[in-house]
Amino acid sequence: MTTEKYKHIDDHQLLRNFYADKNNEWLGILLQRYTLLLLGVCMKYLKNEEEAKDGVQQVFLKAITELHKYKVDYFKSWLYMIAKNYCLMKLRDKGKQLIEINDLVLSAPDETEDTKKHLEKDVTLTNMEKALQLLNEEQLQCITLFYLEKRSYHDIAEKTGYSLLKVKSHIQNGKRNLKIMLERLQHNEP
Repeated sequence: MTTEKYKHIDDHQLLRNFYADKNNEWLGILLQRYTLLLLGVCMKYLKNEEEAKDGVQQVFLKAITELHKYKVDYFKSWLYMIAKNYCLMKLRDKGKQLIEINDLVLSAPDETEDTKKHLEKDVTLTNMEKALQLLNEEQLQCITLFYLEKRSYHDIAEKTGYSLLKVKSHIQNGKRNLKIMLERLQHNEP
């Protein structure tokens, strides 16, 4: 199969063809369409061309594996989230403190969710990432440990050296500040 020959077939039809006959060549055509997008995403996060190219290959492998197990409706958005998660995990492994928002990122849209809602969710995720980076270090650390790593107040106090009262305060203030910053970002305020 040459990709030029199937240029007129949209993503949904290529996925339907794949789900019908489980032929990986359909996925090859589909993934080739998004190679540059994936490379761009990986470069944005990893800031290294070789790592970004490796990342694209890893995302391809994960996508092929996952598509054999699960049905995907919004391929481009789904693929973007896989790439983003891969990069965040890679950065986390390197010891950089970046935030992965599992609950929002991994919730795939159901069949009845329209494209507008899906795009709104993507904007919300982007705004959440921006807002998290605007928190002070103590609040970011406590929010990350509590909400994303599901740690208890006691665990956070032990890990950070803050008192239980300070941990609670950083989480409450961080949550309040996140809400304020998200509202500002939503209304395009500085």
